[in-house]
Amino acid sequence: MTEKCNLKLLMVSTEYPPMKGGVGRYTYNLVNAMKGIGIDTHVVSGEKGNGDYKGLSPYNKNNSDLLLKIVNESQPDIVHIQMEHGLYGLNFRSLFPGKMTTSLDSFYSKCPKPIVTTFHSAYDFKEWVNLDPNFQGTGYLGKIKWIIRKSRNYWIRSINYEPFNNLNKQILNHSKAGIVFSHYLCNFIPGCKVIYHGSEPAFPEKITKQFARKKLHLPDNGRIALALGFFTFTKGWDIINKIDIPKNWTIILNHSRNYFSSQEYNLDFNESRHKDRIMNLNKDYLSEEEMSLLLYASDIVFLPYRVSSGSGVMFDGFGHDLPFLASSLGFFNEFEDLHLGMTIEGKPEEFTKGLEVIDRNYDMYLSNVIKFKEKLKWRDIATQHVNIYKSCVETRKNINNEILTN
Repeated sequence: MTEKCNLKLLMVSTEYPPMKGGVGRYTYNLVNAMKGIGIDTHVVSGEKGNGDYKGLSPYNKNNSDLLLKIVNESQPDIVHIQMEHGLYGLNFRSLFPGKMTTSLDSFYSKCPKPIVTTFHSAYDFKEWVNLDPNFQGTGYLGKIKWIIRKSRNYWIRSINYEPFNNLNKQILNHSKAGIVFSHYLCNFIPGCKVIYHGSEPAFPEKITKQFARKKLHLPDNGRIALALGFFTFTKGWDIINKIDIPKNWTIILNHSRNYFSSQEYNLDFNESRHKDRIMNLNKDYLSEEEMSLLLYASDIVFLPYRVSSGSGVMFDGFGHDLPFLASSLGFFNEFEDLHLGMTIEGKPEEFTKGLEVIDRNYDMYLSNVIKFKEKLKWRDIATQHVNIYKSCVETRKNINNEILTN
């Protein structure tokens, strides 16, 4: 039983259901868990989200004023911000390095209540400069334009890497506590506490793989590798056309378009000689129940990402007993070290070998995932957050008492 707590929490996330997005889905589940243990929780979201308060947008320059007004009206004990920088408008220089900002900078410096920040993004230099699309043009002129664009993007990214890290430090300095999903992220934002991304099935009872596959009209034999989420350049899904997919494997995809992104990508797998073992469901953004059913139908989550500072899909897989196969990136390497999945160099032939290795050692990976997922119960995740909130509030009370007695 969780000790009764009278905290009033204001949760801040531009993305929030029914808006699409991993940050919104995470926040929704965390909020439900908070309410489930008795925390008086209210949400500030974008106009298309079902928050108690609305109006946040990456294009709204008055986000700070809006939040300050809401805080003054609602008088929470704690303000918890889900910091995915782009959701609040990330501004940086194109020619010369300078201070990087978001529309919440003023709020962080003026908020009269303790702030807790969950950082959803932090990168090493190589991944930071690879965040922009890198599709090569065709023909002589196309290649020249590609080289110019690539060089320009590299320059802009490289001169803004230090300002981005400084921005995270500044945000943490104005927060009473910072939270990240992995120890890897702590390397970039020292001083944060690690609380894993929660994950549990949407159904009260476990669903069999056979039932889920039949329900979704998926192959009833062999193994399924699931690629799921927004389709962006960083996901690396274009490599699927080049993989020599083992005979007993099928790659299933379901993708949706980022609400705030104007980037368009086409998913055409007719070029693959294994197109009969690639299925694009084209179901767009999935509800909690739909996603849970699809995860139950699968054997692994497939993550050939070019860049990743975290992956909700990986954690969602753990909650449904799924190991992962991913590119060798810092975030995924941490969980490979726990023997929960496998990372490999991002080449087609390596992914082919990776599928075969996971198939041979599946029971070992499965056993480790089943043990690890016990750490991802949403109620426990919420309780860990509450312990941080209480510490922040107590610290503030002690400081106020010292001021009054001096």
